[in-house]
Amino acid sequence: MKFKLILATIIGSILLFSCKTKQIVSSPQRKTYPTQKAPEVVVTVPTPTKTDTSVHNQNSAPPVGTYVSKVDNYVNTYSEIAMEQMRQYKIPASITLAQGILESGAGTGDLTRRANNHFGIKCHNWKGAVVYHDDDTAQECFRKYSNAEFSFQDHSLFLSGRKRYLSLFKLANDDYKGWAKGLQKAGYATDKKYPAKLIRIIESNKLYEYDAQVLGKPAKDAKKIIGNSNQYTVKKGDTLYSISRKNKISVEELKSFNGIDSNSIFEGQVLFVKPLPKDF
Repeated sequence: MKFKLILATIIGSILLFSCKTKQIVSSPQRKTYPTQKAPEVVVTVPTPTKTDTSVHNQNSAPPVGTYVSKVDNYVNTYSEIAMEQMRQYKIPASITLAQGILESGAGTGDLTRRANNHFGIKCHNWKGAVVYHDDDTAQECFRKYSNAEFSFQDHSLFLSGRKRYLSLFKLANDDYKGWAKGLQKAGYATDKKYPAKLIRIIESNKLYEYDAQVLGKPAKDAKKIIGNSNQYTVKKGDTLYSISRKNKISVEELKSFNGIDSNSIFEGQVLFVKPLPKDF
């Protein structure tokens, strides 16, 4: 009996061991895989187009001030220089300032910002620095100055040193009307409305007062050539059409009176709303 018990115990142990061995052998081995990196996410940022950049720049840096404020700033900045040029070269300060305002866009024009050229003077026989700028034709050569004062000085030398402008120096120093007409006649500008534009700037901004100051005359001695009834100052929201309706003229007539080719106008701009006097 004891022998049978021992035998049963041995057989049971063998069976138990055999079963575990089968489990170990039959158990599938775990496969190991190499560690994989997470795929890199590449974010492509689209390159802004020229239009996008332009719009962004306009929104982030809008033009500061109206045209009237720019003209006021220009006059305040350069009136002393213009008067000094008048003392030396007998060119009316009012003419110098008016030409500077007109030619340079009151100091904001591309040529003025790039080259300190306030009067649109081209290279001619110039031996100094130059820039190229679209004017009557593409990429014309213009004089470049290190500062604005040199531009004013060269303007005086340009006018006083050329025979075609000599007749102007026979006029009275405060005859800005005669100077305006004479400049156009001598070929400084091809625009037939050039004299009227200069006179309009002079009278709208009372630039004749600087002539009177240099000459030691009371400012009231300067007389306006074009009356206020002939002019209209552009207000916010105005268009050429609305202005023409107010003054009972056509848009084409309004453009003709002012030498305007496009429909663009700006707040503070002074426009002629009646035909110019016959002596222009």
